[in-house]
Amino acid sequence: MTTSDTAVHTQPFQAEVSELLHLMVHSVYSETDIFLRELISNASDACDKLRYEAIASPALLGEGDALKIRIVPNKTAKTLTIADNGIGMERQELIDHLGTIARSGTKAFVSKLKEAKDGLGLIGQFGVGFYSAFMVAEKIVVISRRAGESDVWTWTSSGGSGFEIARASDEEAARLTRGTEIVLHLKDDSKKYLETYEIERIVTAYSDNILFPIELVPEDGEPRQINSASALWQRSKSELTADDYKKAYQQIASAFDDPAMTLHYRAEGRYSYAVLLFAPSTKPFDLFEPNRKGRVKLYVRRVFITDDADLLPGYLRFIRGVVDSEDLPLNISREMLQNNPQLAQIRKAVATRVVSELESLADKDPENFAKIWDAFGAVLKEGIYEDFERREKLLGLSRFTTTSGEKRSLKQVVADFKPNQTEIYYLVGDSIERLKSNPRLEAATARGIEVLLLSDPVDAFWTSMPSDFEGKPLKSLSQGDLNLDLIPRIDDKDEAKKDEPAADEAATIAVIKAALGERVSDVKVSTRLTSSASCLVADSQGPSRELERILSQQNRGMKTKPILEINLRHPLVTAVTKAQAGSMVVDDLSLILLEQAQILDGELPEDPAAFAARLNRLVLQGLGG
Repeated sequence: MTTSDTAVHTQPFQAEVSELLHLMVHSVYSETDIFLRELISNASDACDKLRYEAIASPALLGEGDALKIRIVPNKTAKTLTIADNGIGMERQELIDHLGTIARSGTKAFVSKLKEAKDGLGLIGQFGVGFYSAFMVAEKIVVISRRAGESDVWTWTSSGGSGFEIARASDEEAARLTRGTEIVLHLKDDSKKYLETYEIERIVTAYSDNILFPIELVPEDGEPRQINSASALWQRSKSELTADDYKKAYQQIASAFDDPAMTLHYRAEGRYSYAVLLFAPSTKPFDLFEPNRKGRVKLYVRRVFITDDADLLPGYLRFIRGVVDSEDLPLNISREMLQNNPQLAQIRKAVATRVVSELESLADKDPENFAKIWDAFGAVLKEGIYEDFERREKLLGLSRFTTTSGEKRSLKQVVADFKPNQTEIYYLVGDSIERLKSNPRLEAATARGIEVLLLSDPVDAFWTSMPSDFEGKPLKSLSQGDLNLDLIPRIDDKDEAKKDEPAADEAATIAVIKAALGERVSDVKVSTRLTSSASCLVADSQGPSRELERILSQQNRGMKTKPILEINLRHPLVTAVTKAQAGSMVVDDLSLILLEQAQILDGELPEDPAAFAARLNRLVLQGLGG
């Protein structure tokens, strides 16, 4: 044992923690009850971890009491103690767990906390629950002994710039045989949390379904259990109310919103397991983390195993809840989690059931399904790209902004097909507003065809794969050839434009090709345009222009040259053939056709300065300058 291990050691907080604590200490929230739920949740996790580690090392449990959580109010000392006899922490673990925040997203949390009027919905959402205790405590002392270890350590902080680590006193060491005690020295305005009825109210509201007994130890009475300590997912649905499910969701998911969907069932047969899953109604902060980890907890015979078993595919990672197996071995390893055939069957069956439940919700409760789609639609669409088996179902679940309205289903789009229409048309871009003004819509608009307007980044990926819905292929308006001639126009004026003089096709294409050279792969007459002069499209065999743009931003993939489509009846195009071949005017007009198409696509011309000079020349020429 070194001197540094035995002496009192002062250490600063991680920078994000200091800023977080400042906000916690100096901000006033309408709800501070959350601190108790968070500390109880942490204590439950510690008991879960010990129970799991004891499967391989039974000696860790020793001959101590059964796993439980104790809450001890002391009005004389103005302290509230939350204690557990779970796994406990070593000296370095105290420093790592309570002095830093390892989870990504902390800076985002601090930023949101500054903006929010009330931090209630953010604390649990960002996994920084321990620090919420500083809302009610002027000082916190944590005493901990790791299971199987002899050393006992204390961690002390007043929520300032740092904390102290020291060896526990003989009295503290004798009192704590295993686990952790968190002693809160309450602020004067937080003394209500020393009242037993307040503690019971909070536990009943937030922590009733914690699997371990929560004992309240009053100053003038016997300890008594104040939670049900039952695995709610193992109970019959007929025994439970909507409020039971809401409390279970908020406890399991560390959430504050109401669940938009609840799925509770028991599978019997070759494999037996209980399932309790929830779809949140609000978006968690880590939804788009690159690892796309799920948050469904795996239990085996009510023993917590892990929340890292990938029980659902990545596109369902927003689902929260529990799967409790009766058949898996308790000592299942990480390698076995990846390769176990039982777990593979459970994964497949549960994913199928979740998708079916979403279909049912969309049909029976559109309002709650709309909440799920608003928060997680972009994530669900990842499944169209990844999950061939369920692609048609996910397409049916999807809701789109179209040229006819919002939250439109493909079933509605197909029902409103125009005469002779056989394909579902879509356009991909970076914003709905820009898509609505895209010239590629013109031919479809002239015929009253409803077009899907796709602006989520994932849309560029799933549309890159051949897809159909109820036998109707999905067709891009910005890729490949397009022929809408069999679909009648809705306005006779548009039909009359066919009689307007048009530029000579062969001559115009030859002149523009010569002027543009290698900037484009081809120049074609457009069937997409009715009033605009030009647009850029991609070849039907290659990636879409939007997918190319995304991949190029990530330095992935080679950018191909686009096809320039021109409207032979547009005055700018007819002006090209009228100008003297090989003149600067021809070059300027041809490049303007290309560059304005790039701008309409949200791109900059290759040489903005040359574009400005070119535009100025043409304007001055038109003014007679």
